[in-house]
Amino acid sequence: IYNRRRGAKSRYRQIDFKRNKYNIEGVVESVEYDPNRTCEVAVILYTDGERRFILAPAGISVGDRVISGEKVPVKAGNSMPMANIPIGTPIHNIEMYPMAGGKFIRSAGGAAYITAKEGKYVNIRMPSGEIRRFLAACYATIGQIGNEEWKLVTLGKAGRSFHLGKR
Repeated sequence: IYNRRRGAKSRYRQIDFKRNKYNIEGVVESVEYDPNRTCEVAVILYTDGERRFILAPAGISVGDRVISGEKVPVKAGNSMPMANIPIGTPIHNIEMYPMAGGKFIRSAGGAAYITAKEGKYVNIRMPSGEIRRFLAACYATIGQIGNEEWKLVTLGKAGRSFHLGKR
């Protein structure tokens, strides 16, 4: 709340962090800029006609197919339980509890890695270097989030900070 001011108005895009359309394939319609977050978002058109926004992983492009479910291919943009994801795979949008929706690794360039599986738990190496344990039933999305160059952008002038709502 502190150091926040006016800035330019921006339409909020409702992101699908839960990815709960299981076993329904979707096609990437477009990859768009989102003023409310550091990464870009992808518009997914599912076969049942519904459209949803997801966080765009690196390497995803228009026309790619994504799916969420128990047994889906290990491919960027697909979402599955961490029990089914191979060790060493980069993941993002990780759930804290099953069916809660993604809470971890949601900003540009972020990726965590599965380091070990122990019974009903999975060890994840977070971007900070911390090793965290999650339930293996929790869903995660495959791939690193795109727009890694976000940190390299210099604002250049005070006015640009002002338009972003910072003071």
